[in-house]
Amino acid sequence: MRVVIVTESFPPDVNGVAHCALQTARHLVDRGHAPLVVAPAPAPGNKVGALAPCPVVHVPSLPLPGYPQVRVALPSRRLAAALLSHQPDIVHLASPFILGVRGMAAAARLGVPAVAVYQTDLAGYARTYVGAGEAAAWRRIRSVHAAADRTLAPSSVSQGDLEAHGVPRVHLWRRGVDTVRFRPELRDDALRRELAPDGELIVGYVGRLAPEKHVELLSGVCGLPGVRLVVVGDGPSRPGLAEALPGAVFLGRRTGDDLARIFASLDVFAHTGPFETFCQTVQEAMASGVPVVAPAAGGPRDLVDHGRTGFLVPPRDADAVREAVAALAADPAMRTAFGTTARATVEGRTWAAVGDQLLAHYEAVLDARRPAVAA
Repeated sequence: MRVVIVTESFPPDVNGVAHCALQTARHLVDRGHAPLVVAPAPAPGNKVGALAPCPVVHVPSLPLPGYPQVRVALPSRRLAAALLSHQPDIVHLASPFILGVRGMAAAARLGVPAVAVYQTDLAGYARTYVGAGEAAAWRRIRSVHAAADRTLAPSSVSQGDLEAHGVPRVHLWRRGVDTVRFRPELRDDALRRELAPDGELIVGYVGRLAPEKHVELLSGVCGLPGVRLVVVGDGPSRPGLAEALPGAVFLGRRTGDDLARIFASLDVFAHTGPFETFCQTVQEAMASGVPVVAPAAGGPRDLVDHGRTGFLVPPRDADAVREAVAALAADPAMRTAFGTTARATVEGRTWAAVGDQLLAHYEAVLDARRPAVAA
């Protein structure tokens, strides 16, 4: 099968869209298929390097004003030329918004079926950054995804939101996790002593430091006795968070085995973002055997089994986050039990397993198209 993956983000970018697109490309290659990736060009000096398992066509891009870590694709003929050259059987649109919209149009002109993967809560971002515009964001989402042969939602909450806003042909496709890279055995006592020299309980956040993540809600955790907050990630909110989270350790952006070692060395993982369509870092914490505190919104509602693998708390409630962390800090046996159950819960959610599910979605779309093509 020949597949063109049109993605709004790809490594060296570090985010859920980029990571999922990379894993999709890898799985297609592993199963003997021929993928081609089309993505915005990275910032000057950044290279995809050995990460890419297949050819990558870069479209000219500019940094998003106020958020330079995000690159926005500029109009270019490279996308259409890539589709014409690769002659795909199907086009995979990863979080289509700008480049993905052009990919959808190009696929339609060529008569190639398209699968659109919903990964970004644009309506939530509109509330955060603009203070309005939810209706316009949903119109955009609906128009893009309605043109696809099938939309894949990462969680039951996202699937319900899409269907409630009139998006047709929505199916569930969750994300995988690398259970070999992320595992409890990587817990590192030397690293723990470095992060918490007085033996404090270590609570970690991993993710972008941006307004929509509401990392400032962890301020109450900083005030808990015997607790050290560790923040992993980078983004435009970084300067303000240093003041909002006194005593926290900021490690910056970490990836790969280094990140896995940090995850496994945590005692509790806390996530605060209320707009997560899935929340990959929650799943990576669970694979690392770490109990989770997360908002009862979006993807975490599917991932966290409240009272068994962690606690779900009301979104944007700093007091609830602090109280949940305090409960886990006070009960080592609970932390151990939650962490063990969390690891067992995700052991079957490998990228290979969900990659095969994606291939089944491709086949279903192609099967539905064949009678029309024959006619």
